[in-house]
Amino acid sequence: MSRPATQAAKLQRPALPDAFPTLVPPPRPADRQPAGRARFRLRHLVLTLLFAAMVPGPFGIAAWYLYTRAQNQFASRFGFVIHSESEVDGAGLLAGVSGLSALAGSGSADTDVLERYLRSRALADLMDSRFDLRQRWSAGADRDPVFAFDPEGTAEDLTRYWGRMVHVTHDIGAGLMEVEVRSFDAEGAQALARGIESAGSALINRLNAVAREDRLAHARRELRLAETRLSTARQALMTFRSRNRIVDPATDLAGEMGVIGSLQQALAEELVSAEMLTRSVRARDRSGPRDTRITQSAMRIDVIRQRIAEERAKFGGMAGGRDYALLTGDFERLSVDVEVAQQAHMLALAAYDTARASADRQTRYLATYSPPALAEAAEYPKRGRIMLGLGTGLLLAWSAVMLIVYGLRDRR
Repeated sequence: MSRPATQAAKLQRPALPDAFPTLVPPPRPADRQPAGRARFRLRHLVLTLLFAAMVPGPFGIAAWYLYTRAQNQFASRFGFVIHSESEVDGAGLLAGVSGLSALAGSGSADTDVLERYLRSRALADLMDSRFDLRQRWSAGADRDPVFAFDPEGTAEDLTRYWGRMVHVTHDIGAGLMEVEVRSFDAEGAQALARGIESAGSALINRLNAVAREDRLAHARRELRLAETRLSTARQALMTFRSRNRIVDPATDLAGEMGVIGSLQQALAEELVSAEMLTRSVRARDRSGPRDTRITQSAMRIDVIRQRIAEERAKFGGMAGGRDYALLTGDFERLSVDVEVAQQAHMLALAAYDTARASADRQTRYLATYSPPALAEAAEYPKRGRIMLGLGTGLLLAWSAVMLIVYGLRDRR
Protein backbone atom coordinates (compact mmCIF):
# COMPACT_ATOMS: atom_id res chain seq x y z
CA MET A 1 0.00 0.00 0.00
CA SER A 2 1.36 3.38 -0.93
CA ARG A 3 1.87 6.22 1.55
CA PRO A 4 -1.13 8.33 0.30
CA ALA A 5 -3.38 5.31 0.63
CA THR A 6 -2.10 4.69 4.16
CA GLN A 7 -2.79 8.30 5.18
CA ALA A 8 -6.27 8.10 3.67
CA ALA A 9 -6.97 4.91 5.66
CA LYS A 10 -5.86 6.61 8.88
CA LEU A 11 -8.19 9.52 8.20
CA GLN A 12 -11.17 7.22 7.82
CA ARG A 13 -13.09 6.69 11.06
CA PRO A 14 -15.96 4.35 11.84
CA ALA A 15 -19.34 5.89 11.32
CA LEU A 16 -21.18 6.95 14.50
CA PRO A 17 -24.86 6.23 15.10
CA ASP A 18 -27.29 8.87 13.91
CA ALA A 19 -28.52 9.67 17.45
CA PHE A 20 -24.96 9.96 18.90
CA PRO A 21 -23.89 13.62 19.18
CA THR A 22 -20.78 14.67 17.41
CA LEU A 23 -18.58 16.28 20.10
CA VAL A 24 -15.41 16.78 18.08
CA PRO A 25 -15.65 17.29 14.37
CA PRO A 26 -13.39 14.98 12.40
CA PRO A 27 -10.18 16.68 11.26
CA ARG A 28 -9.83 17.60 7.68
CA PRO A 29 -6.83 16.48 5.73
CA ALA A 30 -5.91 20.05 5.01
CA ASP A 31 -5.51 20.84 8.78
CA ARG A 32 -2.89 18.18 9.33
CA GLN A 33 0.37 20.04 8.72
CA PRO A 34 3.77 18.71 9.84
CA ALA A 35 5.45 20.61 12.70
CA GLY A 36 8.20 22.91 11.71
CA ARG A 37 11.74 23.04 13.08
CA ALA A 38 12.00 24.74 16.52
CA ARG A 39 13.63 28.16 16.40
CA PHE A 40 15.27 30.30 19.06
CA ARG A 41 12.78 32.95 19.98
CA LEU A 42 12.85 36.06 22.10
CA ARG A 43 11.15 34.37 25.03
CA HIS A 44 13.93 31.79 25.14
CA LEU A 45 16.48 34.57 25.51
CA VAL A 46 14.39 36.19 28.28
CA LEU A 47 14.10 32.88 30.15
CA THR A 48 17.84 32.25 29.78
CA LEU A 49 18.65 35.69 31.15
CA LEU A 50 16.13 35.16 33.94
CA PHE A 51 17.81 31.86 34.85
CA ALA A 52 21.21 33.54 34.89
CA ALA A 53 19.84 36.34 37.07
CA MET A 54 18.09 34.03 39.51
CA VAL A 55 20.48 31.08 39.90
CA PRO A 56 24.11 31.48 38.81
CA GLY A 57 24.27 35.19 39.59
CA PRO A 58 23.18 35.11 43.26
CA PHE A 59 24.94 31.81 43.74
CA GLY A 60 28.21 33.23 42.47
CA ILE A 61 27.85 36.41 44.52
CA ALA A 62 27.17 34.36 47.64
CA ALA A 63 30.14 32.08 46.94
CA TRP A 64 32.38 35.08 46.40
CA TYR A 65 31.23 36.68 49.63
CA LEU A 66 31.52 33.51 51.71
CA TYR A 67 35.01 32.61 50.52
CA THR A 68 36.51 36.09 50.31
CA ARG A 69 34.70 38.37 52.77
CA ALA A 70 33.04 36.27 55.50
CA GLN A 71 35.08 36.01 58.67
CA ASN A 72 35.83 32.68 60.30
CA GLN A 73 33.96 31.97 63.53
CA PHE A 74 35.32 29.77 66.30
CA ALA A 75 33.06 27.89 68.69
CA SER A 76 33.58 26.93 72.31
CA ARG A 77 31.11 24.54 73.98
CA PHE A 78 30.45 23.56 77.54
CA GLY A 79 27.85 21.31 79.14
CA PHE A 80 26.46 21.30 82.65
CA VAL A 81 23.69 19.99 84.82
CA ILE A 82 21.99 21.56 87.86
CA HIS A 83 22.64 19.18 90.74
CA SER A 84 20.23 19.24 93.68
CA GLU A 85 20.91 17.54 96.97
CA SER A 86 18.04 16.13 98.99
CA GLU A 87 17.08 18.53 101.78
CA VAL A 88 15.81 17.50 105.19
CA ASP A 89 13.42 20.35 105.72
CA GLY A 90 11.21 18.88 108.42
CA ALA A 91 8.37 17.99 106.06
CA GLY A 92 7.57 14.85 108.01
CA LEU A 93 7.30 16.80 111.25
CA LEU A 94 5.25 19.61 109.77
CA ALA A 95 2.81 17.47 107.79
CA GLY A 96 0.53 16.93 110.77
CA VAL A 97 0.34 20.57 111.88
CA SER A 98 -2.03 22.93 110.11
CA GLY A 99 -0.34 26.03 108.79
CA LEU A 100 3.20 24.64 109.06
CA SER A 101 3.23 22.17 106.18
CA ALA A 102 3.98 25.02 103.76
CA LEU A 103 7.56 24.96 105.00
CA ALA A 104 8.10 21.79 102.99
CA GLY A 105 7.50 23.45 99.63
CA SER A 106 8.89 22.06 96.37
CA GLY A 107 11.64 23.69 94.34
CA SER A 108 11.10 25.37 90.98
CA ALA A 109 12.44 24.21 87.59
CA ASP A 110 15.87 25.81 87.79
CA THR A 111 16.89 24.51 84.37
CA ASP A 112 14.00 26.35 82.69
CA VAL A 113 14.90 29.55 84.52
CA LEU A 114 18.55 29.20 83.54
CA GLU A 115 17.67 28.50 79.90
CA ARG A 116 15.63 31.68 79.74
CA TYR A 117 18.43 33.60 81.43
CA LEU A 118 21.01 32.38 78.90
CA ARG A 119 18.88 33.86 76.11
CA SER A 120 17.95 37.05 77.92
CA ARG A 121 19.02 40.61 77.39
CA ALA A 122 20.21 40.78 81.00
CA LEU A 123 22.98 38.27 80.33
CA ALA A 124 23.84 39.93 77.01
CA ASP A 125 24.24 43.29 78.74
CA LEU A 126 26.28 41.70 81.54
CA MET A 127 28.67 40.00 79.11
CA ASP A 128 28.88 43.22 77.08
CA SER A 129 29.98 45.12 80.17
CA ARG A 130 32.60 42.47 80.95
CA PHE A 131 33.97 41.60 77.48
CA ASP A 132 32.91 44.60 75.35
CA LEU A 133 30.92 42.46 72.92
CA ARG A 134 30.14 45.37 70.63
CA GLN A 135 33.81 45.95 69.95
CA ARG A 136 34.65 42.25 69.81
CA TRP A 137 31.83 41.25 67.44
CA SER A 138 31.96 44.35 65.19
CA ALA A 139 35.70 44.32 64.54
CA GLY A 140 35.29 43.26 60.88
CA ALA A 141 31.93 44.90 60.16
CA ASP A 142 33.39 47.06 57.36
CA ARG A 143 34.48 43.95 55.46
CA ASP A 144 31.85 41.46 56.60
CA PRO A 145 28.58 43.31 57.33
CA VAL A 146 26.49 40.13 57.03
CA PHE A 147 28.04 38.03 59.79
CA ALA A 148 29.54 40.82 61.95
CA PHE A 149 27.64 43.02 64.36
CA ASP A 150 26.75 46.55 63.38
CA PRO A 151 28.79 48.87 65.63
CA GLU A 152 25.90 51.37 65.59
CA GLY A 153 23.40 48.74 66.74
CA THR A 154 21.17 49.22 69.78
CA ALA A 155 20.81 47.02 72.83
CA GLU A 156 17.90 45.23 71.13
CA ASP A 157 20.11 44.55 68.11
CA LEU A 158 22.79 43.17 70.40
CA THR A 159 20.24 40.88 72.04
CA ARG A 160 19.14 39.53 68.65
CA TYR A 161 22.76 39.09 67.58
CA TRP A 162 23.42 37.34 70.91
CA GLY A 163 20.88 34.70 69.83
CA ARG A 164 22.95 34.11 66.67
CA MET A 165 26.24 33.73 68.53
CA VAL A 166 25.09 31.85 71.64
CA HIS A 167 23.09 28.66 71.16
CA VAL A 168 21.54 26.75 74.06
CA THR A 169 20.53 23.08 73.83
CA HIS A 170 18.39 21.68 76.64
CA ASP A 171 17.74 17.96 77.07
CA ILE A 172 14.61 18.08 79.20
CA GLY A 173 14.50 14.34 79.88
CA ALA A 174 18.07 14.06 81.18
CA GLY A 175 18.24 17.59 82.58
CA LEU A 176 21.44 18.33 80.62
CA MET A 177 22.23 21.67 79.00
CA GLU A 178 24.88 22.51 76.42
CA VAL A 179 25.90 26.00 75.36
CA GLU A 180 27.78 26.85 72.17
CA VAL A 181 29.48 30.24 72.08
CA ARG A 182 30.84 31.67 68.83
CA SER A 183 33.32 34.44 68.23
CA PHE A 184 35.73 35.59 65.58
CA ASP A 185 38.73 34.40 67.62
CA ALA A 186 39.21 31.17 69.57
CA GLU A 187 40.42 32.85 72.77
CA GLY A 188 37.44 35.22 72.77
CA ALA A 189 34.99 32.35 72.33
CA GLN A 190 36.53 30.43 75.24
CA ALA A 191 36.65 33.51 77.50
CA LEU A 192 33.03 34.35 76.71
CA ALA A 193 31.99 30.73 77.37
CA ARG A 194 33.69 30.83 80.76
CA GLY A 195 31.97 34.11 81.55
CA ILE A 196 28.56 32.64 80.66
CA GLU A 197 29.32 29.59 82.80
CA SER A 198 30.23 31.82 85.74
CA ALA A 199 27.09 33.93 85.28
CA GLY A 200 24.91 30.79 85.19
CA SER A 201 26.51 29.48 88.36
CA ALA A 202 25.97 32.84 90.05
CA LEU A 203 22.30 32.76 89.06
CA ILE A 204 21.84 29.29 90.57
CA ASN A 205 23.59 30.46 93.73
CA ARG A 206 21.24 33.45 93.96
CA LEU A 207 18.20 31.25 93.45
CA ASN A 208 19.51 28.87 96.09
CA ALA A 209 20.16 31.72 98.53
CA VAL A 210 16.71 33.21 97.94
CA ALA A 211 15.05 29.82 98.48
CA ARG A 212 17.03 29.18 101.67
CA GLU A 213 16.34 32.64 103.04
CA ASP A 214 12.65 32.27 102.21
CA ARG A 215 12.48 28.94 104.05
CA LEU A 216 14.38 30.37 107.01
CA ALA A 217 12.17 33.48 107.17
CA HIS A 218 9.05 31.34 106.94
CA ALA A 219 10.30 29.07 109.72
CA ARG A 220 11.14 32.13 111.83
CA ARG A 221 7.63 33.55 111.35
CA GLU A 222 6.04 30.22 112.25
CA LEU A 223 8.22 29.99 115.36
CA ARG A 224 7.19 33.48 116.48
CA LEU A 225 3.55 32.62 115.86
CA ALA A 226 3.90 29.43 117.90
CA GLU A 227 5.57 31.36 120.72
CA THR A 228 2.75 33.90 120.70
CA ARG A 229 0.12 31.17 120.82
CA LEU A 230 1.88 29.42 123.68
CA SER A 231 2.27 32.66 125.64
CA THR A 232 -1.41 33.52 125.11
CA ALA A 233 -2.54 30.06 126.23
CA ARG A 234 -0.38 30.19 129.38
CA GLN A 235 -1.56 33.69 130.21
CA ALA A 236 -5.20 32.58 129.90
CA LEU A 237 -4.56 29.64 132.26
CA MET A 238 -2.80 31.86 134.78
CA THR A 239 -5.68 34.38 134.65
CA PHE A 240 -8.14 31.56 135.33
CA ARG A 241 -6.20 30.43 138.38
CA SER A 242 -5.85 33.96 139.75
CA ARG A 243 -9.50 34.82 139.26
CA ASN A 244 -10.76 31.61 140.89
CA ARG A 245 -7.91 31.34 143.44
CA ILE A 246 -7.42 27.72 142.46
CA VAL A 247 -4.53 25.82 140.96
CA ASP A 248 -6.28 22.63 139.89
CA PRO A 249 -10.04 22.19 140.22
CA ALA A 250 -9.67 18.42 140.44
CA THR A 251 -7.28 18.66 143.42
CA ASP A 252 -9.42 21.27 145.12
CA LEU A 253 -12.56 19.20 144.52
CA ALA A 254 -10.86 16.13 145.96
CA GLY A 255 -10.02 18.13 149.13
CA GLU A 256 -13.56 19.41 149.47
CA MET A 257 -14.96 15.94 149.00
CA GLY A 258 -12.57 14.68 151.68
CA VAL A 259 -13.85 17.28 154.15
CA ILE A 260 -17.46 16.34 153.42
CA GLY A 261 -16.62 12.67 153.79
CA SER A 262 -14.99 13.28 157.16
CA LEU A 263 -18.01 15.27 158.34
CA GLN A 264 -20.39 12.60 157.18
CA GLN A 265 -18.37 9.97 158.99
CA ALA A 266 -18.36 12.10 162.17
CA LEU A 267 -22.12 12.62 161.79
CA ALA A 268 -22.71 8.91 161.52
CA GLU A 269 -20.61 8.20 164.59
CA GLU A 270 -22.34 10.93 166.55
CA LEU A 271 -25.75 9.61 165.57
CA VAL A 272 -24.82 6.15 166.75
CA SER A 273 -23.43 7.51 170.02
CA ALA A 274 -26.54 9.62 170.63
CA GLU A 275 -28.82 6.69 169.96
CA MET A 276 -26.88 4.46 172.33
CA LEU A 277 -26.83 7.16 175.02
CA THR A 278 -30.57 7.75 174.70
CA ARG A 279 -31.41 4.07 175.04
CA SER A 280 -29.06 3.64 177.98
CA VAL A 281 -30.57 6.57 179.87
CA ARG A 282 -34.12 5.43 179.19
CA ALA A 283 -33.42 1.92 180.35
CA ARG A 284 -31.91 3.12 183.61
CA ASP A 285 -34.28 5.88 184.58
CA ARG A 286 -37.51 6.28 182.64
CA SER A 287 -38.92 9.07 184.78
CA GLY A 288 -35.74 10.96 185.71
CA PRO A 289 -34.65 14.33 184.39
CA ARG A 290 -33.30 14.61 180.82
CA ASP A 291 -29.60 13.83 180.61
CA THR A 292 -27.40 16.73 179.52
CA ARG A 293 -25.22 14.41 177.46
CA ILE A 294 -28.15 13.77 175.13
CA THR A 295 -28.60 17.51 174.66
CA GLN A 296 -24.88 18.01 173.88
CA SER A 297 -24.94 15.11 171.40
CA ALA A 298 -27.93 16.62 169.64
CA MET A 299 -26.09 19.95 169.41
CA ARG A 300 -23.03 18.25 167.93
CA ILE A 301 -25.26 16.50 165.36
CA ASP A 302 -26.79 19.84 164.34
CA VAL A 303 -23.42 21.48 164.04
CA ILE A 304 -22.07 18.63 161.88
CA ARG A 305 -25.09 18.76 159.61
CA GLN A 306 -24.77 22.50 159.29
CA ARG A 307 -21.12 22.14 158.33
CA ILE A 308 -21.97 19.51 155.73
CA ALA A 309 -24.60 21.81 154.26
CA GLU A 310 -22.12 24.67 154.13
CA GLU A 311 -19.50 22.53 152.44
CA ARG A 312 -21.96 21.31 149.85
CA ALA A 313 -23.05 24.89 149.22
CA LYS A 314 -19.53 25.54 147.90
CA PHE A 315 -20.35 23.43 144.82
CA GLY A 316 -22.77 26.05 143.55
CA GLY A 317 -26.49 26.42 143.62
CA MET A 318 -28.86 29.11 144.77
CA ALA A 319 -26.66 29.97 147.72
CA GLY A 320 -23.65 30.72 145.51
CA GLY A 321 -20.18 29.22 145.74
CA ARG A 322 -18.00 27.48 143.24
CA ASP A 323 -19.46 25.60 140.32
CA TYR A 324 -16.84 22.87 140.06
CA ALA A 325 -18.39 21.44 136.90
CA LEU A 326 -17.95 24.76 135.08
CA LEU A 327 -14.51 25.32 136.58
CA THR A 328 -13.36 21.86 135.56
CA GLY A 329 -14.57 22.40 131.96
CA ASP A 330 -12.80 25.75 131.66
CA PHE A 331 -9.64 24.38 133.21
CA GLU A 332 -9.53 21.38 130.85
CA ARG A 333 -10.10 23.61 127.81
CA LEU A 334 -7.29 25.96 128.82
CA SER A 335 -5.02 23.03 129.63
CA VAL A 336 -5.63 21.52 126.18
CA ASP A 337 -4.86 24.88 124.55
CA VAL A 338 -1.57 25.06 126.44
CA GLU A 339 -0.67 21.48 125.49
CA VAL A 340 -1.45 22.02 121.79
CA ALA A 341 0.50 25.29 121.78
CA GLN A 342 3.47 23.54 123.39
CA GLN A 343 3.48 20.80 120.74
CA ALA A 344 3.19 23.36 117.93
CA HIS A 345 6.04 25.34 119.46
CA MET A 346 8.23 22.24 119.63
CA LEU A 347 7.56 21.44 115.97
CA ALA A 348 8.14 25.04 114.88
CA LEU A 349 11.37 25.15 116.84
CA ALA A 350 12.52 21.90 115.23
CA ALA A 351 11.61 23.25 111.77
CA TYR A 352 13.49 26.47 112.44
CA ASP A 353 16.60 24.60 113.57
CA THR A 354 16.40 22.40 110.47
CA ALA A 355 15.97 25.38 108.15
CA ARG A 356 18.86 27.18 109.81
CA ALA A 357 21.08 24.11 109.44
CA SER A 358 20.02 23.76 105.80
CA ALA A 359 20.80 27.42 105.14
CA ASP A 360 24.42 26.82 106.08
CA ARG A 361 25.00 24.52 103.10
CA GLN A 362 24.42 24.83 99.36
CA THR A 363 21.85 22.33 98.12
CA ARG A 364 21.75 23.29 94.43
CA TYR A 365 24.71 24.13 92.26
CA LEU A 366 25.76 24.09 88.62
CA ALA A 367 27.94 21.04 87.88
CA THR A 368 29.93 21.35 84.63
CA TYR A 369 30.63 17.98 83.01
CA SER A 370 32.31 19.49 79.91
CA PRO A 371 34.30 22.71 80.51
CA PRO A 372 34.77 25.33 77.75
CA ALA A 373 37.50 24.21 75.37
CA LEU A 374 39.79 26.26 73.13
CA ALA A 375 38.87 25.77 69.46
CA GLU A 376 41.70 24.82 67.11
CA ALA A 377 39.83 25.34 63.82
CA ALA A 378 37.02 27.57 62.64
CA GLU A 379 33.68 25.81 62.30
CA TYR A 380 31.52 28.66 61.06
CA PRO A 381 30.22 29.82 58.73
CA LYS A 382 29.57 26.40 57.18
CA ARG A 383 30.17 27.51 53.62
CA GLY A 384 29.40 24.21 51.92
CA ARG A 385 26.09 23.80 53.70
CA ILE A 386 25.12 27.43 53.02
CA MET A 387 25.99 27.10 49.32
CA LEU A 388 24.06 23.85 48.98
CA GLY A 389 20.98 25.29 50.64
CA LEU A 390 21.20 28.53 48.68
CA GLY A 391 21.66 26.76 45.34
CA THR A 392 18.74 24.44 46.01
CA GLY A 393 16.52 27.35 47.01
CA LEU A 394 17.45 29.43 43.94
CA LEU A 395 16.86 26.51 41.59
CA LEU A 396 13.46 25.80 43.14
CA ALA A 397 12.53 29.47 42.91
CA TRP A 398 13.47 29.62 39.21
CA SER A 399 11.53 26.41 38.55
CA ALA A 400 8.47 27.86 40.25
CA VAL A 401 8.73 31.01 38.11
CA MET A 402 8.98 28.88 34.96
CA LEU A 403 5.93 26.87 35.92
CA ILE A 404 3.95 30.06 36.50
CA VAL A 405 5.08 31.64 33.19
CA TYR A 406 4.30 28.63 31.04
CA GLY A 407 1.07 28.00 32.90
CA LEU A 408 -0.10 31.53 32.03
CA ARG A 409 1.08 31.10 28.42
CA ASP A 410 -0.85 27.85 27.97
CA ARG A 411 -4.05 29.51 29.19
CA ARG A 412 -4.06 31.87 26.24
